[in-house]
Amino acid sequence: MNRFPFLWLGLIALVGTRALSAQGIVVDQGQFAVTVEGVSVGSEDFVIRRAGLGSGDAVFANATVSLMVGRATQDMRMILRAIPPEGSADSYQIDVAGVDVAEIGLERAGRRFLATVRSPAGEEDREFPARPDTRLIELDVAHHYYFLRDLLPGREVHVLEPRSRRQITLTASERTEGRITLGRNVVSARRITFSSNGGDDRTVWFDRQGRVLKVEVPSRAYEAERTDLVG
Repeated sequence: MNRFPFLWLGLIALVGTRALSAQGIVVDQGQFAVTVEGVSVGSEDFVIRRAGLGSGDAVFANATVSLMVGRATQDMRMILRAIPPEGSADSYQIDVAGVDVAEIGLERAGRRFLATVRSPAGEEDREFPARPDTRLIELDVAHHYYFLRDLLPGREVHVLEPRSRRQITLTASERTEGRITLGRNVVSARRITFSSNGGDDRTVWFDRQGRVLKVEVPSRAYEAERTDLVG
């Protein structure tokens, strides 16, 4: 039995991320071009919206990610429910087709996250510790860094990577103000490097609204850059 039925409804609705923009208030929506070792490997389309009132207030991040992995394709559809204002993770589901086929559902239950992983190898139940500030950042997904936008320098945060089953600690560096080029546009950006106790630091550029403009993960030679803001 599916432990996460409301998330599956979200995935079914994810025929196109734009179809979801009419629900709640859209705080960001767009597309990333993804490269690995400087070679184009795919794209990420996403929408982040805030919906609900009072105790039901939540931020929903929906996306489709299509990548080439070697000579094969990998298509991911996901929905994350986070609690404002900081964006701590509450529940999540991802459906992966092509390379590394899997279906993962994860839900906060007190001080734990209960996870179910379904793959061709069978079904697996897992538990992860849930801290008040735990964030969820999926492997090779750029828009999830939106939930790190307000971390102050030196702040540490507990992070889950569902597909890799990893738990890591990210620490925010000092913010650097500057400008980056997106297509023909030169835009102001705030650069933050998040150092990882797992050895895979990542650098993110945000605009003044907190939108993610660019993500680099050098250890994976991964780079994602916004294309919808290109003039």
